Amino acid sequence: MSGLHKKIALTAAVSALFAAGLAQGALAVLTSQATVGSNAFTTGSISISTDHPSTAVVTLTGMLPGDSVGANPLVVTNDGASQLRYAISSVATNADSKGLKDALTLTIKTIDVTTPATPCDNFDGAQLYTGDLDSTAGKLVGDNAQGAQAGDRVLNASASETLCFKVLLPAAASGPTLAATTATFTFDAEQTSSNP
Repeated sequence: MSGLHKKIALTAAVSALFAAGLAQGALAVLTSQATVGSNAFTTGSISISTDHPSTAVVTLTGMLPGDSVGANPLVVTNDGASQLRYAISSVATNADSKGLKDALTLTIKTIDVTTPATPCDNFDGAQLYTGDLDSTAGKLVGDNAQGAQAGDRVLNASASETLCFKVLLPAAASGPTLAATTATFTFDAEQTSSNP
């Protein structure tokens, strides 16, 4: 056998042994597998409501300087399954050009300290807001911008709180006469979890 033939025969023998080793190695591997099923996911809910969904919390006709209306209770409830924070804003619209909305003063407080069983009777809870019926940019309590803002109110799931609303036409007001305005209060809520 020539040297070339010997090299070819040796290469073929080594290749055959290598292939046999690979086949044996592949057959010698043990495996196992476990599964974990039923990994279900659901989202929580953020839902806020008030006990005045279609009626006004404060209203008065024929106001004269020095008159006030309130302090009327309004219950804010977290109907969702997750903690939320909320803010209150308002928009007031004059029915005429007399500017009544700018003459009225709105005050919002928490439930009475003296008589919590009779909410807003003493109107002596913590003051959350006092000022124009629709303040700068409509922000009354907190801020509806995303994330925690100064003044935001926090409610746990299924919890509620009572707020007291009072509107005053100051005694020093010299008008406007026969004027009218309407205000809409909006309660914006967002999640607190993963939302610093």
